Parts: sequence; structure tokens; C-alpha cells
Amino acid sequence: MPRRAALAAAIVLLAAGPALAEEKAGAKDVGQYVDLSPVALPIVVDGKLVNYVFVSLRVVLTTSANTAKVRGKEPYFRDALVRVGHRTPFTNPKDYMTIDAPRLQATMMREAVAIAGAKDVKSITILSQAPKRRMAPPKSAGPRGGSEIRP
Repeated sequence: MPRRAALAAAIVLLAAGPALAEEKAGAKDVGQYVDLSPVALPIVVDGKLVNYVFVSLRVVLTTSANTAKVRGKEPYFRDALVRVGHRTPFTNPKDYMTIDAPRLQATMMREAVAIAGAKDVKSITILSQAPKRRMAPPKSAGPRGGSEIRP
């Protein structure tokens, strides 16, 4: 009888090993970041609204950051993104279906540091950009400029 109990215990331990390893691996994947819900940012050209781009951001946190506390500030990050996006639109001069990514990242880094603190924020990553409508790229003025009169 003790032999059967030992054999049953060994089988249970062998089956439980991979399950415990999966739990530990899942715990590592939680990550030190805050994902922001998509926000519509306007694309403004010559003072006219031409499109919206829905942008999703990730605020990457340092290893010493209190993740739960900073994740509670997600609405403040979104509010800051909406405010700066409407104050000075992140219009990409070459494509009206995307935003000026480097400028957005630099601006949101300043805002995130102001909200969460410099010791908690590592970087800003743009997860996705989805335009509201597809548009042709802006027309270039040509090599001589757009003011030339042609017969």
C-alpha cells in the first residue's frame, strides 16, 4: 500500500510541476507599464480639421515604480494626451493618416513625468495608430513651389 501511495504522489508532483512553471511565467509577463485606452487625436491642416487618428500608448515604468499606484493614474495620462493633442495637434506633414510620433512621445514623456514622477516613468511607446478615414497624402508644391503661374 505505501508503494501505491508513493507512486500516486510522484505522478501528482510530475503533473503539477509544469502547471507551477506556467503560473510563474505568467506572473513575470505582468510587466511594468500602463496601457492607455485609444484616444482620438485631431489632424489639423491650415486651421481646418481634416482627420482623426486613434492612438494607443504605453507608459513604460521603471523597475522601482509602484505599478498599482501608477496604473490608477491612467485617466490622468489620457486627459493629458487629449489636452496636448488638441492644444497643438501632432499633425504629420507628410501623411494625414498618422501622427508625428517623435513629437508625441517627447510631449507625453514630459506629461507622464509631471503626473507620475521622474523616478517612475522610463519611456513612452506608441502601440497603434488608426485613422478615422483614409486620405491621399498631401500634394507637394513641386520643385519650384506652388506660387508659379503656368500658362
